[in-house]
Amino acid sequence: MAALMLQGTGSDVGKSVLVAALCRALTHRGLRVLPFKPQNMSNNAAVTADGGEIGRAQALQAIACRVEPHSDMNPVLLKPQADRTSQLIVHGRVRGTLGSGNFREARGALMTEVLESYDRLRGQCDIVIVEGAGSPAEINLRKGDIANMGFARAADVSVVLIGDIDRGGVIASIVGTRAVIEADDAAMIRGFLINKFRGDPALFDDGYREIERRSGWRGLGVIPWLSAAARLPSEDAVILERPADPHEGRRMIACPILPRISNFDDLDPLKLEPGVEVVMVPPGRPIPAEAAMIVLPGSKATIADMAALRAEGWDIDIKAHHRRGGMIVGLCGGYQMLGQRIADPLGIEGAPGEVEGLGLLDVETLLSPAKILRWVTGTALGAPVEGYEMHMGETSGAGTGRAFAALEDGASDGAVNGDGRVIGSYLHGLFASPALRRALLARIGVAGNGRDYAADVDAALDAIAAEFAAHADIDAMLRIAGIGA
Repeated sequence: MAALMLQGTGSDVGKSVLVAALCRALTHRGLRVLPFKPQNMSNNAAVTADGGEIGRAQALQAIACRVEPHSDMNPVLLKPQADRTSQLIVHGRVRGTLGSGNFREARGALMTEVLESYDRLRGQCDIVIVEGAGSPAEINLRKGDIANMGFARAADVSVVLIGDIDRGGVIASIVGTRAVIEADDAAMIRGFLINKFRGDPALFDDGYREIERRSGWRGLGVIPWLSAAARLPSEDAVILERPADPHEGRRMIACPILPRISNFDDLDPLKLEPGVEVVMVPPGRPIPAEAAMIVLPGSKATIADMAALRAEGWDIDIKAHHRRGGMIVGLCGGYQMLGQRIADPLGIEGAPGEVEGLGLLDVETLLSPAKILRWVTGTALGAPVEGYEMHMGETSGAGTGRAFAALEDGASDGAVNGDGRVIGSYLHGLFASPALRRALLARIGVAGNGRDYAADVDAALDAIAAEFAAHADIDAMLRIAGIGA
């Protein structure tokens, strides 16, 4: 079976989007395509068909291939939960934690399991499109690497290197990569792509040829700025550092950016609504008083983020918002924060202990080692809803007697306070349900348009695939991968 790996000269050069674009373009050609990322680091994750979890980008790439996400598509997932500690997910299941002291040794020992997942995928398709992580130029991380050249050489997969011209210095970044990596690693790279180009590509002809001359690698295309990519969910928290342009006359939904924020793509479907403006509030700024709704997002370390929320004074802003009659929705970790107490007697997130919550829901949460991962469907606010649970711990208390959702398996989810203006739920992805989104927005005076978020994402994947196919030499990339050689 054929395979091709896309690596980048750095983080946020667009690897995930271009892998998705290539996956959809090859799927349109009638090939059976599967995505793969050996190692990922992200707190944005998705539940898979086999009951595991993988990085959000690989779940999106599976959609691009028109297949169900599977834990083999991202066999190693690191979810940062403290400055030097990450939860380790292997084959979709929690395996413990990794610290900075044992990271390299533990990572290298995972290569066998990475290759097992890769081999299983190869047997199910015509071609596997592999995404690297970070950059192969990070030669200080080369020993024990399973994410870039360590994997490429172990699996004998040819590489295409991506450079980001939008950030500047793309000639130096590609040629510099060639200069610092080992000769055997450089031999795995068979070509390069220039990404995020704005303007007339003819103006870059000389630079393009100079990269070819200095690197010895073939240019495979100059990809323009893919505007449709803005409609795709992002797993990279870098996106949170880019404030959206303000729009007059829209009702504001504010979301504080917590240090360990996770699954912030839950808010993406709200961006389909012309009557709404989603504002991500960075540290150092108050939650705007004019917000009609506050969304408390998921968190990889709820107790630590609860402390950070108080340190920013956001607890005061949230309670004042409630007194003014505003809506509050807490998702997963945000739901836990809305309760009376969060207890971690076993030290799941760090040192054992407990903290007070915001006290806006009459519930409390007990963290535990068992991680709940499942897709659910049901009814909430009189509308159908579906989503996925991904959390450690159980929430209980009198407040759950006024559940947010009734699930089809007979269980219930979440809680709603007595005045109906504070809602907590464990369901990620609930805003993607058009009828439910409309019901929630009606509570802040917005007539939702009911657009289908999944259909919008699918259309965006078609759009980026078409642009990619128009500017990249896909035939050459297939030959490099071993198809039509």
